[in-house]
Amino acid sequence: MSIKFGTDGWRAITGKDFTEANVERVTLAIGKYICDTYGGDKKIIIGYDPRHRAKEFAELCANILINKNFNVELSEKVVPTPILAYNALYKNACAVMFTASHNPPEYLGMKYIPDYAGPATSDITDKIVENLDKECSNGTKGAFKKVDFSVEYYKHIETLIDFKKVQKVKSNIIFDGLYSASIGYFDEILKKHVVPFKSLHMEHDPNFGGKMPDPKPEYLKELIELVKNEPNSIGMANDGDADRFGIINEAGEYVSPNEIISILLKYLVKKGYKGSVVKTVGSSILIDNVAKALDIDVIETAVGFKHVGEAMRNNLVIIGGEESGGLSIQNHIPEKDGLLANLLVLEVMGDTGKSLVELQQEIYELGGKFYNKRIDLKKSDSAEIKTVLDKVKGIVSLGEFEVTDKDFKDGIKLMFGDKAKILIRPSGTEPLLRIYFEADSPEKINYLQQALDKIEKIL
Repeated sequence: MSIKFGTDGWRAITGKDFTEANVERVTLAIGKYICDTYGGDKKIIIGYDPRHRAKEFAELCANILINKNFNVELSEKVVPTPILAYNALYKNACAVMFTASHNPPEYLGMKYIPDYAGPATSDITDKIVENLDKECSNGTKGAFKKVDFSVEYYKHIETLIDFKKVQKVKSNIIFDGLYSASIGYFDEILKKHVVPFKSLHMEHDPNFGGKMPDPKPEYLKELIELVKNEPNSIGMANDGDADRFGIINEAGEYVSPNEIISILLKYLVKKGYKGSVVKTVGSSILIDNVAKALDIDVIETAVGFKHVGEAMRNNLVIIGGEESGGLSIQNHIPEKDGLLANLLVLEVMGDTGKSLVELQQEIYELGGKFYNKRIDLKKSDSAEIKTVLDKVKGIVSLGEFEVTDKDFKDGIKLMFGDKAKILIRPSGTEPLLRIYFEADSPEKINYLQQALDKIEKIL
């Protein structure tokens, strides 16, 4: 079968395309890349999330690499992606993570993490794909051991987070383990620093309770109900491999990642951080407006944290994030970290003595409140998609709204001042267009959608 690396690794359905044979092919291709790039002495560390057969495949990967004489360290237990990634940096190693992140339970994946501790860029994964079914040989003598990767990560987190401030949080903390890799890590960090919390769904389940392991409102209904029923509470959760976050405020409302990034940007600037903010083309105008108010430059990338991470490696960056719930900060790794995100939110609350609702209101006053809507538009083939994009390129106005700027780094973004935008970008996996509307009122979104709909064959 054809194996492709998407925005964050290779993913497939377990037992269908994600098989022992294909895992061996990808493992050897990664091994060859590492040997060709770094030499045979480069250490390889391996981790896995709670998914069905993830541990088994991680052990298979380790055995294959050991037999090729690589130095291999395998996690002794389920481990979050950001913790494995940090160890890639700390140990000067390359990492292989078995995870399908927030995808449905039937999926599994392999994510290659270079020694810079961020997502592999396309030039790297292209070489890995080119290596498929080629001979991987390594003449050096290898070694193997099982490792608890949390130890050094915890030490590092304590240099980034002021836990004395976290202890001052006035809201009650409810942590939804969501059956994910964050169990045994985020809760242990809070216990270690004597931060009280309540929890639910605190056991690893390969089926994630029959839901998507994605910390979005539709999969956090029980957490939201608990928050609503317990006055002055907030909710926190992470996705399957704990690189994304989901936050619920004291009103039982989901706080968007765009708002969290904006709140944290303001706080980190207050702490004395210097540099830029990195956001994707799909992220909110709110971040731009907050950055402008703080006199902070904005670096915008294509969608996908591999682009954010690359910008963070090449620039002095305060915080980098994306609209789907991933972020990292200066002096950390160029990889999204949901554990860090949760802790930073708690630190802001403890430092300011304010609720999440109050912090949101402050950020609205600084950058405005925005609303979002997304439509997935199926098309028959790439030619039809190109036809639509060509039409969009020519748009100069939609009804009473004039296009003030256009951007083409990932699809087409149409800006209507600093109050509204439309982003139209093709999916990387299927013949459809993702159309994102954002504006400072729901009525404006409806107006723009109707105006776009009047242009022949776009919607």
